[in-house]
Amino acid sequence: MFDVFLMVVIFVLAFVVGYALIVRVPQMLHTPLMSMTNAISAVTILGAILLFAVPTTSTEKVLGAIAIVTAMFNVVGGFVITDRMLGMFKKKDAAA
Repeated sequence: MFDVFLMVVIFVLAFVVGYALIVRVPQMLHTPLMSMTNAISAVTILGAILLFAVPTTSTEKVLGAIAIVTAMFNVVGGFVITDRMLGMFKKKDAAA
C-alpha cells in the first residue's frame, strides 16, 4: 500500500513541477516542446509494457493499461502537431 501512495505522491509532484514549467514556456516554443515529449511518452509506454512482463495484481494491470493509453494519446498528438509544424515550411504550388 505504501508503494502506491509513494507513486501517487511522485505523480502529483511531477504534475505540479511540469505545469509550473510549461506555463512559463513562450507560445512559439510549445510545438517543439510537444515534439520532445514524444520521447518521454515512449519511455512511459516502455515502462508500462515492462510492467506487464512480470506477475502483477489487477490494480497494477489497470494502471499500466491507463499509462499506455494516455501515453499513446500524447505520442500520436505530438506527431500530428509536428506534421502540421513541418507542413508550414513546405513550398506551396503556384497552381494551387
